[in-house]
Amino acid sequence: MTIEKIKIDKPVNAAWVKKYNSKVTTAEEAVKYVKSGDKIIIQPGCAAPLELINALVERKDELYDVEIYHILVVGDLPYTKPGMEKHFKHKAFFIGANARHAINEGRAEFIPIFLSEVTLLFKRGVIQADVALIHVSPPDEHGFCSFGIDVGNIKTPAEKAKCVIAQVNKQMPRGLGNSFIHVNKIDYIVEVDQPLQELPQVDPDATPEMLDIFDKIGKNVASLIEDGSTLQMGIGAIPDAVLRYMHDKNDLGVHTEMFSDGLIDLIEEGVVNGEKKTLHPGKVVAGFVLGTKKLYDYIDNNPVFEFHPQEYVNDPFLIAQNNKMVAINSAIEIDLTGQVCADSIGTKFFSGIGGQVDFIRGASRSEGGKPIIALPSATKDLKYSKIVPILKPGAGVVTTRGDVHYVVTEYGIANLFGKSIQERARALINIAHPAFRDELTEFAKKTYHI
Repeated sequence: MTIEKIKIDKPVNAAWVKKYNSKVTTAEEAVKYVKSGDKIIIQPGCAAPLELINALVERKDELYDVEIYHILVVGDLPYTKPGMEKHFKHKAFFIGANARHAINEGRAEFIPIFLSEVTLLFKRGVIQADVALIHVSPPDEHGFCSFGIDVGNIKTPAEKAKCVIAQVNKQMPRGLGNSFIHVNKIDYIVEVDQPLQELPQVDPDATPEMLDIFDKIGKNVASLIEDGSTLQMGIGAIPDAVLRYMHDKNDLGVHTEMFSDGLIDLIEEGVVNGEKKTLHPGKVVAGFVLGTKKLYDYIDNNPVFEFHPQEYVNDPFLIAQNNKMVAINSAIEIDLTGQVCADSIGTKFFSGIGGQVDFIRGASRSEGGKPIIALPSATKDLKYSKIVPILKPGAGVVTTRGDVHYVVTEYGIANLFGKSIQERARALINIAHPAFRDELTEFAKKTYHI
C-alpha cells in the first residue's frame, strides 16, 4: 500500500510523499531494528500499536533485556507473561490490571512518578529511548500525522527517540492541538486499517447497590461545582456520575489529563463551552482519551479539542491558571488525618500516582479552585471501611494530608482545609459508613483525643 491509497483532499508535496512510500514496510520488518538491551517507549491507552507489539514479541527468541516503558495500555501485554522475563522487562509509570500480577510477582517493575513528569524523563534525557512505537493517523496534505487519541504520553518521548516506528491507521482520528509528527520524523511505517481499542464507561461488575452509591457521590460532588468552573475528571463510575449532574450547570470548561464519552452530551448541550475559562478559553484541553468509537469519531478534526503533551496539560502551575478549577480524583483509602493512598493496597502495587497530585495542587492554587477526593465509604462487600484509622502497612501516600481539601463519599462532604487533626477526624467519621463509625470514633478518641 502506498500514500496514494490514503485519502487526501488537496494536492500534496511530492517530496514527502516519496519519503513516505519509501518507509512503508511490514511490522515484522520494522521491528527488526530493535536490538537486545534497547529501551522502548510505547504509545499507551487505547492507542497502543498492537500490530507492532505483537511483531516485537514474535522476535523474543532473538532479543534479551529489552526494556519497555509506558503507562496503562488497554489490551493484552504479551511481553509481561511468565517466561518473558529474560527477553523483555516492562517498566510501568502507571499500572493497569493487565500488568498488576507481573509487577507484584517481579516480572515487571513500577516507577512511581507524577504524570506531569513522565514525559520529562525523556525530554531531559533521564531515559534515552532507542525506539518509539507509535500509532498515528494518516498524514494530511502537508505530511503531518496526528497522534490521535493519545498525544500526551507519547509526543515528547517520540521526538527524543533514536528511531520511530509508526503504525499508520486509517481509523485513527485526527486529534488537533500540539498533536502532530511529520512523516520526515518517522523511520518505518506500517499501514493498517483496524478498529481502535475501546474502553466502555459501564463497569460490568457494578451491582445496583454500587451504582446507587456512585450516584450519591456524584450528586454530592456536583453540589460543589459552580457555574463557570473548569473541570478535571477521569474515567470510571464516579466521574460518570458527576457528569450526570452537570446538565443544569452553565459555562463549564474542561482542562483534564483525559476524558471519556460522558463529555460529549455536555458539549452538545452547550453546558461545556469553555467561555469562562481563563486559560485556553473555548477549548477542551487534554492529553488523551479512553473511550469508544463514538468518542473517537467525535474528536476527529473537532476544533473544540486541543491535545497537548502531558508535561503541559498536567503542569500544576498551568492548571492553576484556570479560575474555579475543580479537580475530581479518587482513592483506595484515606486515614483520619487526611492521608490519601491511591496507588497500592498495602505493599501490593495497584495503579500509580497518575495525575492526582498534579491536579489537586493545581486546583488548590486556582482562584476559587476546589480539589476533591471522592470515594465510596466502604468496599463493595462492606467488609472494610475506606476511611481508616491508619493506612495499611506499606501503603503509599499519594496525596499528603497537607494537600487534601474536600473529601466526598455517599454520606456527605468533609472540608479538611485549615482543620486540625481532631477536626479532620470528626469530619471524616461523619461521612464514613455507619457500620464503621463507632470503631473510627474509638480510635480517634484514644489517639487524637477528640
